[in-house]
Parts: sequence; structure tokens; C-alpha cells
Amino acid sequence: MSSTATVGGAVSGASTMQRKDRWQAWGRWMVLPYLLIFLVFVLYPVGYGLWLARHPQSYVHLEADPIFLRSVVNTFVFLIVAINVKMILALVLSGFFVQTRWWIKIVSALFILPWAMPSIPTILSVRFMLNPEWGVINTTIFRLTGADGPNWLNDPTLALTFAMLMHVWKSLPFWTLILVAGRLAIPSEQYEAASVDGATSWQKFKFISWPALKTLYLTSTILSMIWTLGDFNSVYLLTGGGPADMTHVLATLGIRYLRLDQVDLSMASIVVAMPLVLPLVYFMMKRLSK
Repeated sequence: MSSTATVGGAVSGASTMQRKDRWQAWGRWMVLPYLLIFLVFVLYPVGYGLWLARHPQSYVHLEADPIFLRSVVNTFVFLIVAINVKMILALVLSGFFVQTRWWIKIVSALFILPWAMPSIPTILSVRFMLNPEWGVINTTIFRLTGADGPNWLNDPTLALTFAMLMHVWKSLPFWTLILVAGRLAIPSEQYEAASVDGATSWQKFKFISWPALKTLYLTSTILSMIWTLGDFNSVYLLTGGGPADMTHVLATLGIRYLRLDQVDLSMASIVVAMPLVLPLVYFMMKRLSK
């Protein structure tokens, strides 16, 4: 009797192992298309781009181009100014939108529209508004004062400032929603206890909200910097890198070289951004692993 039970258990175990092996084989076949897509659309383009940018002479020519040096400065200005302004505003606005009043829900629905809408029509519409001849801004200035408005995008400083404002306006709703989600995860009992103790709004933020949001805020800031390094929409669609190629950032500089049929310099300008991206990726992964 016991030998029969032992044989039956062994057969049952073997059958279970066979089913498990079949499921694992099916799992491998199901993963294979995703691996092929990753190889074709990620690894191959990256490897090919690195191969095109393999010549040291490309970086010599790149460094000698004054537009490249200006683009590096513009990129750092973009990262330092635009991202910090955006994240600070997102932190402040998250405290506003976390409230439960009915009219705030309506405002939040309107607030999210710039992020939800496609970049091309929204940014190009702002470019048309800034047109010095028939744009709505200068037309309004002429009707009110009788004077011609400035050529907004013909000044490098003004043009880069508007590009940063477009970036902030377009991506601010997304990061605000991220921080709103972080605020909603904080137990309301902590705020109620602080109110009973007579804490002010600043004290509630300093001792309750900020300690809970600090890791999320810093991680979001690093991730935003990584995405911004590869974002060319705000600059390319609004200014096209002009005037006189003075508002290019590293993300749009590669397009400029492609239009000039200088593929090696285009790839080299992208590779140059890797020393900026890789440390940011490292710090972000290190924070997420804590």
C-alpha cells in the first residue's frame, strides 16, 4: 500500500514538473518578441549611434564650433533654472490642489490640459502668438498703446526665457500630480493632531509634509533633469534654435548637424550629453534602492 502511494506521489510530482516546464517554455516564447523589439529599437540604434561617433576628430570639430559651447551653457541654464522653478511651483501647487473644495477640482481639470495636449500644436500656437507682425500679443500692444511690440524671439535671452517658460508650462501639471499623490499618502491624522496643537500652515509643511515628500521630490527632480536633457520640443518648436543658433541646447544641436549633413557631429553632440545623464541615472537608482 505504501509503495503504491509512493509511486503515485512520484508520478504526480513528475506531472507537476512537466506542467511547470511547459509554462516556463511558453513564458520564454512570450518574452521573445519584447526582447526583439528592445534589440531592434533600443540597443541597435544606441550602438549604431556610438559607432558613428567613434572618431576623436568629431569631438575636436565639435569643441571648435562656438554653437556647441553656447549650447552647453544653454543646457546648464535650462537644467538649473527651468527645472528648479518647475519643481518648486509643483510643490507649492500640490498643496493647493490637494484640498477637497469642489471648485478646486474644476481648476485642476483645466490645469492639466497643457500636459495632456500634444506638444506640436500647443507650442506652435505660442510661437504664432509671439510673431512680431501679426501675433496676438503685439497686435494687442499696438491697439492699446499705438506702439509696435518687441520682436520676442529675435533676442537670444528672451527666446531662451520663453523656451524655458514653455517647458515649465507644459510639464508642470505632471509633476504637480506626482506631488499631489505624495501628499495624499500622508495620514490626515498627523495634520489633525498638528492643528490641535496650534501648528501654523508653515509648521505643518516643515514638520509633516516636507519630511514625507522629500525623497519623492528629489527623485522627481532628478528624473525631470534626465527627461529634460532629451527634450527638444520646447526649444526646437518655439525658436528653432534661433536667432542665429543662439538658443540651441544639446538635444536640438544634433538636429542642427543633421540638417547640415554632419551625421558624425550630430551623434557626437548626443554622446557628449552622456556624462550628464549617467550620474543622474546613478543617483536616481541609488535613491530608489533605499
